[in-house]
Amino acid sequence: MTKTVAYHWHLRKVMNEHGMQSTTDLVPLLADRGVVMTSTQVYRIVTGQPERLNMAFLSALCDIFACTPADLIEPYVASSSQRGRKTGTAGAAKPPASGSKNRPTRATIHGADES
Repeated sequence: MTKTVAYHWHLRKVMNEHGMQSTTDLVPLLADRGVVMTSTQVYRIVTGQPERLNMAFLSALCDIFACTPADLIEPYVASSSQRGRKTGTAGAAKPPASGSKNRPTRATIHGADES
């Protein structure tokens, strides 16, 4: 079985809970913690769903909002599937549909002692 794991990014919600409405308010707070980013970079991370995060950035966010990474990132299973091979041996041969042209029918092999 394979799983596809995704996540919800809650930075915007955490910012709102702390009374921070503008993404530019976050730039100096990050810079105070050694994470220098432009206001455009911060806007993209806040409003979008980042594919990769710098650990210093994540640690700075946790320090700024007194939260844990679990407050910012909520993982979930997007889908799971049963992977397996399909074989041609399952089921009996079906007669061809009336609209099919020149399509062969599946052969059934019997042993010498079978009819």
